[in-house]
Amino acid sequence: MELTTYVGADALQVADEVESLYREVFSAPPWNEEPAQLATFRPRLEENVSRPGFRLVTAVVDGEVRGLGAGWPTSPPFRRDRSYGEVFDEFGAVQVERELVGAFEVDELAVHPESQGLGLGRAVLNTLCGGEPSWLLTAHQAVDTVAFYRRIGWRELLPQVAEPRLAVFVSV
Repeated sequence: MELTTYVGADALQVADEVESLYREVFSAPPWNEEPAQLATFRPRLEENVSRPGFRLVTAVVDGEVRGLGAGWPTSPPFRRDRSYGEVFDEFGAVQVERELVGAFEVDELAVHPESQGLGLGRAVLNTLCGGEPSWLLTAHQAVDTVAFYRRIGWRELLPQVAEPRLAVFVSV
């Protein structure tokens, strides 16, 4: 496995490869994203590379990108677009401010299904976060993904609602 870190717009050098991996991972269960949802990845990547502190890490195995991670530091004020509004509602302003704002946000983490269980996800995540306080969110429906974050020692935040849809984890 070869890990490579791209900073800012340099990530666009591998945009085709990471988009292909993203589509393969997130079109399958438990995500089952529709083609319209999958099509938003590339424009988001092209926008996100301009965020201060943006990083993309790829894991290449046998010449193919088999893992990816992308993120940036969360700056105030906490966003409300995409799933951020739901995070704010489920976890509350105090916890969001204390745990998430200022920490490195893992926006995407994906490992090809045939490469799962080989340590790629952990390696990509460790390289991407670089020991910085970090956070990420996932859906509770992604049982294996939630179990992975627990297994590698990330701490799950306690929501303020009875039936949360999202699981938010912070690095320890």
